[in-house]
Amino acid sequence: MIYGYIRVSTDKQTVDNQRFEIEKFCSKNNIVIEQWIEETISGTKSPEKRLLGSLLAEVKAGDLIICSELSRLGRSLFMIMSILNHLMLNDVRIWTIKDNYRLGDNIQSKVLAFAFSLSAEIERDLISRRTKEALARKRSEGMVLGRPSGKASHVKLSGREQEILSLLDKQYTKSAIGRMYGVNRMTVDTFLKKIITAPYKTVQNNCP
Repeated sequence: MIYGYIRVSTDKQTVDNQRFEIEKFCSKNNIVIEQWIEETISGTKSPEKRLLGSLLAEVKAGDLIICSELSRLGRSLFMIMSILNHLMLNDVRIWTIKDNYRLGDNIQSKVLAFAFSLSAEIERDLISRRTKEALARKRSEGMVLGRPSGKASHVKLSGREQEILSLLDKQYTKSAIGRMYGVNRMTVDTFLKKIITAPYKTVQNNCP
């Protein structure tokens, strides 16, 4: 049995991109997906609380699961490794497209799985640390940060202030940031202006 597994974190995201990637890969390699599993849920949830849990309970030796990348399975090192270990023990293959990873029953696959997951975990930790450092620096420079309110067009960016400031600090353009969050450049620009100028507008309005 060949399965296509797709997961997005929120209903504001779409499964279309992942499905397109998988279908393109399968077409190129003469593979036919026999069953699709699509779900909208955070990767921090345990597999048992996701459709992925049912899939893991259903697969048999020789089955193949295709997904866009290993991070679709989970967001933590231990979760991904637990899932991969379950698949290995049951002789189930898993292929990813972006990572170009092929899980088999050889020691090389096991080492690569561990190395990839460990690298992803370290990178997330480093990003979190850099974000906190960037936020502390902005505050030390007198910038007051707060969640913007009002226009619905900014909902996707609400609560992402630290991440966006960190990306700007790493020289990402506003257009690139917009593509990451599924909004246009102007929305990013307006969002940043509201973060930076909102406190000063309040002060000005209180002036006699």
